[in-house]
Amino acid sequence: MGLAVIILAAVYGVTGGLLLPRAAYRLSVEPEQPWRDRCPEGHPLPGRLGLARCPGGGGSPVGTYPAGPGGAPPARPHPYGPSSARTAALTGAVCAALAVAGGPRPEVVAFVALAPALVLLGLVDLAVHRLPDPLTLPLAALTAALLGGAALLPGAAGSWRLALLGGAALGGSYLVLFLINPAGMGFGDVKLALSLGVALGWYGWGVWFAGTFLGFLYGAVYGLALVLRGRGEARTAFAFGPFMTAGALTGLLLGEFGA
Repeated sequence: MGLAVIILAAVYGVTGGLLLPRAAYRLSVEPEQPWRDRCPEGHPLPGRLGLARCPGGGGSPVGTYPAGPGGAPPARPHPYGPSSARTAALTGAVCAALAVAGGPRPEVVAFVALAPALVLLGLVDLAVHRLPDPLTLPLAALTAALLGGAALLPGAAGSWRLALLGGAALGGSYLVLFLINPAGMGFGDVKLALSLGVALGWYGWGVWFAGTFLGFLYGAVYGLALVLRGRGEARTAFAFGPFMTAGALTGLLLGEFGA
């Protein structure tokens, strides 16, 4: 049973990861800019999810490319955005790790289901240093809803009440930090903190504190590495969302093992 859960989680993660690169490319735009609907060479993108590989030729199927202007060679398939292979491997590894640590408990299904969305947010944040509202706000509601459903099932090892309190506490904490120093933290981080706080709060305040602290620790280590390598200064801005998510993931794994 445990091995089957791990395999299913890994397959789900890999499949979801393969669908993320096109969405990450489309969403990686500056504020107030419309989502991308064409590849870097100007071909229309078919749908919102999928591989980051354009068929070329204005969207023609592979092998049926029309000739270019003046009899130029037809457009060939070309990649764009994040690497599909690396994204699939990362998402599959995250989902498998959650399944290994948590086993066949109902909340693990919720965490695994949410993992691709968090990877997508990380990809966008790394690309343009922003976390889009169409992802962060629904993710917070979905996290609370999925864990609320998990709490009703036998075998659940957490508390939905603590999860909601954890989301409010982490979101409120990040809001205070944002108000104190708006230049040092984006408001998207505040909205992401709602989802992460709900997930961390599920296993109690010990896991909540661990996941929150590790997010700041990972970010601090990365910032220090930039300074030591001469690639930044003490106030150099970088995407903090991936470090928040990595810290929360570590905390969840600790919580799952402990549960």
